Amino acid sequence: MAEPAHLQADQTDRRALVTGATQGIGLAIATALARSGATVCLNGPTAGNELDTACRAAGAAFGIAADLTRTADVEQLITGATGQLGGIDILVLNAALQERAPWHGFERAALDRQWELNLAANYRLMQAFVPAMAERGFGRLIAIGSIQQVKEHPDMLAYAASKAALESMVRNIARQVAASGVTCNVLAPGAIATARNREALAEPAYRETVLARIPANRPGTPEDCAEVALFLASDAARYITGTTLFVDGGMHL
Repeated sequence: MAEPAHLQADQTDRRALVTGATQGIGLAIATALARSGATVCLNGPTAGNELDTACRAAGAAFGIAADLTRTADVEQLITGATGQLGGIDILVLNAALQERAPWHGFERAALDRQWELNLAANYRLMQAFVPAMAERGFGRLIAIGSIQQVKEHPDMLAYAASKAALESMVRNIARQVAASGVTCNVLAPGAIATARNREALAEPAYRETVLARIPANRPGTPEDCAEVALFLASDAARYITGTTLFVDGGMHL
């Protein structure tokens, strides 16, 4: 059966790495890229059934287990993906850690965990892959941001700050590599019906509160994000860089 037209952006012969790809938005993006012809490496924090199942679901070539809160695991992912693929043309930085607590009571250890994954690991992955993209004359960096960049949550100050900082990093790199055929953008989801949010959104009062903030009057789906990511990875988006695209049904307005 032919794929829907909106998933037919041709990525044949391109190599993609998607972090945090065992479920939700990451898995949807990996699936869309694989269906469009890319050779995709999925990353998840642990080896085993979840990563294997995600690879089969996505139709992806292989998976590499790496806990990106650990420096050694980040280096293992870089080495493994490079060894398997020879290089990366499309880098999707989806893995993130979100811990909720009032800012005035937030523990340093929790702050460090979010900083390590949401910033330090992503910084290292960009260092490892983006310069080689520029040398080859083609590349796509897609970082998954958050509505929290502009709609801060009182219990997610550290998470929101890390996503805003990630956006700043991407914009900075975008300016430096734009002339080399590499685009760097942020895809910022709003309220997406993923496993992490499913239980909360199932509670009627909370769901009503969330929907009241979304002009489109519905939560998004992982596929809503995947289709935008596939566009950003395509040749059609070759003149879009340094931009944040909100996939949020208007929630940022």
